[in-house]
Amino acid sequence: MKSPLFLCGLLILLVGCNQNTPTPAASPNPTVYPTAASTPVVPQSENDPSKLISDTGIGEAKIGMSLGELKQALGSNAEFRVESPYIVDFDAIAVRQNGEAQYYILYPAGTTLQDGDPIELIYTENPQYRTVDGVGPQTPIQTAEAVYGQPTLSYNYSSEGREAARFANQPQKLLFGLGNANRGDLAGIYPESQDEYNETSQYKADAKIQSIIVRP
Repeated sequence: MKSPLFLCGLLILLVGCNQNTPTPAASPNPTVYPTAASTPVVPQSENDPSKLISDTGIGEAKIGMSLGELKQALGSNAEFRVESPYIVDFDAIAVRQNGEAQYYILYPAGTTLQDGDPIELIYTENPQYRTVDGVGPQTPIQTAEAVYGQPTLSYNYSSEGREAARFANQPQKLLFGLGNANRGDLAGIYPESQDEYNETSQYKADAKIQSIIVRP
């Protein structure tokens, strides 16, 4: 496995950095949610830790535990499937139950993750997984803002145009993935720009969180 410092560098690339590419045109007449939204949030049940996202991990997968320990914790109820390539710079082990991917253990592309190696990045797109405050994939940004405060949305062409959100009072070890500038499905409303890095606090009415990463 690579060092934690190397992983942190890759993580920066995963959620934003630099590269000159024209910015797609903004959607016509976008709708913006007001600040301090009041959409009700359904808290994650404290009785279902297997579906909990927190600063320490996702479900049974915890940052710092070994892959072998996770396999032991889940037993025969889970399938561990290597997906290589997964995304640029990262391969993944999909943790599957009942025929569905629950979450992914990310590790540097071109390496292998052995049972004795520590888990350092956990990623999910599964809407069954939420924080104790009820925020997870497919949660509207408006709802998350009501819980965690004003978001700052950003994207960077050097990280393939991937868009992320950071909320004023969110759990510190979480990264919230949104759209992608190169696909033209950005959640944020950005001024026209030729810049590599762009950010905004405005977002579209139907904008949702698409994924969550837990990091060290």
